[in-house]
Amino acid sequence: MHRVLVLYLLPKDPQASREYFENTHIPLAAKLPGQRTMRYSFEVAAADGESPYFGVMEAEFDDAKALGAAMASPEGQAVMADIPNYATGGAVVLNYPVQEAQLR
Repeated sequence: MHRVLVLYLLPKDPQASREYFENTHIPLAAKLPGQRTMRYSFEVAAADGESPYFGVMEAEFDDAKALGAAMASPEGQAVMADIPNYATGGAVVLNYPVQEAQLR
């Protein structure tokens, strides 16, 4: 499994950003080919108090190749081009293979 994690910094207008994200960006992102799951939250807390992040979004693909194909698609290009429309505080986009850990 390969995951994309987007960390959103505090935007200029949090309510407008959230509304745009939920009503416009999520429907765009839902069209990414090969996407297995997508989740997001605007209730981001830090262990030591206030989080520097306004929100998070994560999506999973079978592997890095599937992610690359999705992002190279017209849908992927539309998703990336849409980020500045609501993430006015900036966004950090990360991707990585997910490793399972054994619980004891």
